[in-house]
Amino acid sequence: MMSIIISVFSYLNWYIRPIVKWFLRKTTRLCELQRICYGEEFGYSRSSKIDTSLNLSRTKDIQKVVQQLNDLSLQGRFIDKNMKNGVEYAVQITIDVKSIKPTFHKKFIDSFRTSLYQIYGYKQLLHEVEVLRKTTYSSNNEEHEDKLLKLWSLLNPDRPLEGRISKQWTDIGFQGDDPKTDFRGMGVLGLENLLYFATEHSETARHVLLHSNHPKYGYSFAIVGINLTSMAYDLLKNQTLQVHFYNSVKGKPGLKDFHNVYCYLFYEFDKFWLSEKPRDIMEFSRIRAKFQDYILKLLQNPKAQLKLTFLIKNL
Repeated sequence: MMSIIISVFSYLNWYIRPIVKWFLRKTTRLCELQRICYGEEFGYSRSSKIDTSLNLSRTKDIQKVVQQLNDLSLQGRFIDKNMKNGVEYAVQITIDVKSIKPTFHKKFIDSFRTSLYQIYGYKQLLHEVEVLRKTTYSSNNEEHEDKLLKLWSLLNPDRPLEGRISKQWTDIGFQGDDPKTDFRGMGVLGLENLLYFATEHSETARHVLLHSNHPKYGYSFAIVGINLTSMAYDLLKNQTLQVHFYNSVKGKPGLKDFHNVYCYLFYEFDKFWLSEKPRDIMEFSRIRAKFQDYILKLLQNPKAQLKLTFLIKNL
């Protein structure tokens, strides 16, 4: 029954939408993209509606522009001159096709341009994150090894590591004496997340590490961290994080923004875990699922932002 309702709605929308758009254009003298930009403030509501409008457009020139921007971002080429030229071309084509006078509608052009950077920057970010996830940690890669050793020194500045292969790694939550085996699921993305947390929020990261060594409610810091990388990746891939990024990043979201989401998740999970007072680590799956539901509920709010400002306060 539901499939029939959806089919009927799609059919009606396909034929009625152009009529509604034509009527509103005649009465407001504004195209749909202009109405969105003037009617919605900066954030998720504006950019998501622009994205929908562009994808539903039946104008061949607009369709071509959308395809070009999609190709750039999905191939990881929405950067530098390609990005700027692609966006400016899209803006100009839209102005020409919709007969928009730039001198009278500068506000629209600025808003539209910002949303394009957000929409296709998000897809570019997904590409960059995917590359890191698929990159296997290698002990033969000097850069990988340096980052791993740096992670230890940041979390334990007063305790030298006795050797690259050492039981000491379990002190920061790895499973054995060689951390490389724990990165298999998320590749070097897991390491990059952990290292960013330890580098940019050192005091907070060590604070969370201390909690993870709680005699009763402890957990494996690094393993949980890699698991939260998986959560952040899933939220990015299924587009749930669009709400946060569109509301908080005034332009193209980048890896730093993704890392900050990870830091937010880690800090909040640590508080969540302790508040649940688990019997033992076997409750991890239940608490993780409950925590994820909590985050998903937060992100259902179209104005949601996962703010990091509290990370350096009241530790």
